Amino acid sequence: MYRYSDFDAAFVRNRVDQFRAQVERRLDGSLTEDEFKPLRLMNGLYLQLHAYMLRVAIPYGTLNSAQMRQLAMIAERWDKGYGHFTTRQNIQYNWPKLRDVPDMLDALADVGMHAIQTSGNTIRNVTADQFAGAAADEIADPRPVAELLRQWSTDHPEFQFLPRKFKIAITGSPNDRAVTRAHDIGLRMVERDGEPGFEVIVGGGLGRTPMIGKIIREFLPREDLLPYIEAIVSVYNRLGRRDNKYKARIKITVHEHGIEEISQRVEERFAVLRPQFSGVDQELLAMIEAQFAPPIWKTKAEPETPALTAGYRSWIDTNITAHKRADHAIVSVSLKAHGATPGDASAAQMRVLADLAQHYGYDELRISHEQNVILPHVHRADLPAVYAALRAAGLATANIGLASDIIACPGMDYCALATARSIPVAQEIATRFDALKLEHEIGPLKIKISGCINACGHHHVGHIGILGLDRAGVENYQITLGGDGTETATIGERAGPGFAADEIVPAVERLVTAYLDLRASDYETFLQTYRRLGLAPFKAALYPEAVSHAA
Repeated sequence: MYRYSDFDAAFVRNRVDQFRAQVERRLDGSLTEDEFKPLRLMNGLYLQLHAYMLRVAIPYGTLNSAQMRQLAMIAERWDKGYGHFTTRQNIQYNWPKLRDVPDMLDALADVGMHAIQTSGNTIRNVTADQFAGAAADEIADPRPVAELLRQWSTDHPEFQFLPRKFKIAITGSPNDRAVTRAHDIGLRMVERDGEPGFEVIVGGGLGRTPMIGKIIREFLPREDLLPYIEAIVSVYNRLGRRDNKYKARIKITVHEHGIEEISQRVEERFAVLRPQFSGVDQELLAMIEAQFAPPIWKTKAEPETPALTAGYRSWIDTNITAHKRADHAIVSVSLKAHGATPGDASAAQMRVLADLAQHYGYDELRISHEQNVILPHVHRADLPAVYAALRAAGLATANIGLASDIIACPGMDYCALATARSIPVAQEIATRFDALKLEHEIGPLKIKISGCINACGHHHVGHIGILGLDRAGVENYQITLGGDGTETATIGERAGPGFAADEIVPAVERLVTAYLDLRASDYETFLQTYRRLGLAPFKAALYPEAVSHAA
């Protein structure tokens, strides 16, 4: 993984010192909150419903054991003993005191971490496939390119005040685990005649106007990537609307001007920019790639398999993914124990994960956009020991990809923008399906919950999406069906009227029960069944009263 250079370290320390002085001015009253707001946002600090919230970048979701231990220490020393991992592969601390934030940033800098550009109208944390560098289906590890984009975009003088926030995701696999089609720019590694390059997608995004991105280049050579991305952001910076924040994202720019005009403008800008890139970017990329060399793989004989417990078998079935090496595996650690807050990890759990990475995982961890933690490289002989340690720490829940592996935003428990709660709904759904003991029979099912129209819980691309809204002071939950965040990305279809807070869990149960009755075989997933039959039979299950009245 990437190691900070002397320049990187000095840059981050300088920003911390600068922000420390700004905080002191806010505390002594020299700065008003309105004056302080743009300064704190540039350093990842929000003012939420009850307290400040610090959002820390985990670039492309990769970190090592020392960094995870530092995150645990920060949680204990300056927060309430836990952190919240987000869909942007960040970690959020929900209860810091303003006077402590510079010390938190200093502690992050000690291990090569920061909170720069985790907020504001700028290019946010570049995300990547959480299995990058390990997946059996991967064309190439996309993280060196993500690191190049991070270095290029950090404090880029032209792109610090874009019309709106800007998000980039990248995957090196034909199987999209990074939701690239729902990003401002999505990059998918492809090959043409043996040459590596990228399919470039532009104008995706969720929020109040969800859109699937459009392909602007089917194949872009690797050496053209940086000037081409700069051309896209330059065109958006010029055309993007600043008169209406709800129409300021690039998805609206693409929609209003059309992909053909945007493509023409980007190509014109690219023709100007390309000669200015003399190859230094490719030299830098080569240096970065050298830091992402694979580890020296362990070779060990797998012990004779002991009698497997039901819990271990279930965990192997759901939480283990094929590695590019047959003698290794990718371990997904669920942060979704039934009844727990999705994405939350205590300091003690973070330390367990750090220990496992150090002893069994080549000192690497990943954060997924689905709010789980990954040990990307574990020798298969070590899986029983890893499972035992996870089980002892309450981290061995065998539910990756199942009904209780729910994405949920913080909702009205924390967020000042939220209009409804997300966390209790996720907890109740997970607890209900655990009680029914149906999760493994149901199979793959993506449930995603957002507490407001901003869609931080990605509900639009959930097989079952739930959106919490305020209806005359009462929480109301709309359901969308058939969404998909993979390479076959689709925006879910609204099923009908919303449900009260005490009705939403039974409604989801009716949906899943209907699916079990409707599926063509035990192997047909919820999404496949929905695509085969459409909305009607699921709508009938959701609104039985309407069906009985119609009859």
